[in-house]
Amino acid sequence: MTSGNPFEIAQRQLDDCARILDLDPGVHAILRQPMREMHLALPVRMDDGSVQVFPAYRVQYNDAKGPTKGGIRFHPEETIDTVRALAAWMTWKCALLDLPLGGGKGGVICNPKSLSRNELERLSRAYARAFAPFIGPDVDVPAPDVYTNPQIMAWMMDEYSKVLHKNAFGVLTGKPLCVGGSAGRGDATARGGLITIREAAGILGLDLSRARIAIQGYGNAGYYAAALARSEFGSTIVAVSDSRGGVYHPTGIDPDVALAHKQATGSVAGLPGAQPIANGDLLELDVDVLIPAALEQVITGENAGRVKARILAELANGPTTPEADEILDANGVHVIPDFLCNAGGVTVSYFEMVQNNAMFYWEEGEVHQRLDQRMTLAYHRVLEAAQRYGVTMRQAAYAVAVSTVAEAMQLRGWV
Repeated sequence: MTSGNPFEIAQRQLDDCARILDLDPGVHAILRQPMREMHLALPVRMDDGSVQVFPAYRVQYNDAKGPTKGGIRFHPEETIDTVRALAAWMTWKCALLDLPLGGGKGGVICNPKSLSRNELERLSRAYARAFAPFIGPDVDVPAPDVYTNPQIMAWMMDEYSKVLHKNAFGVLTGKPLCVGGSAGRGDATARGGLITIREAAGILGLDLSRARIAIQGYGNAGYYAAALARSEFGSTIVAVSDSRGGVYHPTGIDPDVALAHKQATGSVAGLPGAQPIANGDLLELDVDVLIPAALEQVITGENAGRVKARILAELANGPTTPEADEILDANGVHVIPDFLCNAGGVTVSYFEMVQNNAMFYWEEGEVHQRLDQRMTLAYHRVLEAAQRYGVTMRQAAYAVAVSTVAEAMQLRGWV
């Protein structure tokens, strides 16, 4: 059995890929560990006058293809091994989408829900100030992740600009539009995922206008996945959930009504007219498409055999364990792996970097068109590799991404 440690899972996935590719041992050894990581302590003055110290991390996993790129999480259960795993997955994600970027990730151990707006701003500025020597447009470009948002990115960008004594919009992405953000960034992760679902449905002969979809997680990615699946494909959203519970309705849930209820009450649970459903039960519903859009390791060797969906689209990072992968593959579930399915976010973040550098900004339609092109190409590169090597979609995604990074390392003379 695999450890619940997410970085050990990421390493096991890489080891599996190394066997498929017959990867050079030196390349393999380098890619098993982060290139660089920073552990800092952030003292923050709280509203009551006391000082609280928050542990903070930044991992720059590999920069063979370009500056590292990856989000910052504010989460009470954040760990350095989670950050390492996410930085590794970001490395593969950027390579898979053929972006000129490496992979990074950051995190702060905190409970943002218990912080006031002023405390949250002071913590955000403390992070940017402390990590300023280690980040920048040509070095490492952070972005939003779990419990961080465009406002937090604006505070961090402003603090970094103060350190440099000049405007530095390009230091991070996911910013509000008026301070260097990109059109189309808000729904980019979900939109990219829906593009891969569209391509998979075409391969499988699934009519998405008749498809039933269940979504675990109703944050940014989960909400937009529901809304876009309904508006773009005409699919029926039969179940949604968040950390406090879920709801099920066999004839469909209106994503906007569910969002309004969540904003009013703090959860989709208790949505009028819908039946309650536990998060675990949602994963086992008889649906066409299952979208885990929450946290890691929710589909395991214990429950994978009860997943009935034809397509499992991983909008979350690391929602499926290696043991579960084997069971899903044996049962014929078409898995769209996380670092392909949720790569729309980093792709549009890359577009934001390009626009910041050029000081010329694209219309939303152009962003959508460019995203569609890259996600469609990436999906079919993975599908072709799966057929060529006779492996799963996840193994194929690793093969494409790792071989790309390995080539960059070898050309640069690292091995």
